[in-house]
Amino acid sequence: MERGLDPQEVFTRSFANVSRQWKRRLGHLFHDIGLTQARSSVLLELSRQDEATQIELARVLGIEGPTLVRLIDGLERAGLVERHPCASDRRAKRLRLTAAAGPVIAEMNRILAASRTELLEGVSAKELKITTEVLSLIAERLERMNSEQN
Repeated sequence: MERGLDPQEVFTRSFANVSRQWKRRLGHLFHDIGLTQARSSVLLELSRQDEATQIELARVLGIEGPTLVRLIDGLERAGLVERHPCASDRRAKRLRLTAAAGPVIAEMNRILAASRTELLEGVSAKELKITTEVLSLIAERLERMNSEQN
């Protein structure tokens, strides 16, 4: 720990640094398969769901609607994502991965698994569990704090 600094400050600074470094790493890894970090985030999130509206996806990814629209436009042009009308809201569009996205997602998951293995080598399952619990608590609080501002 840095001398004289509050442990909470050291933690939050470290947390922000790790997040930036991980995003940068993903950008490098996915560049080789023709994706930006931002586009890969959209694809990965959609792969975890059957489909989502643009509003839902923007909220989960923590990005603004217009930014997401540009990302989806590019993914749609690449043939990886489709927009469909939402049955319950004519103004909304539901997003779905195309069949062409399957091999791309598989390669992304392969790359991620290898990177996680390398990154977390020597970190025990117990340490990961505790860290994940702490990060989940922080994420819940941040979500609540951010929603209170809106």
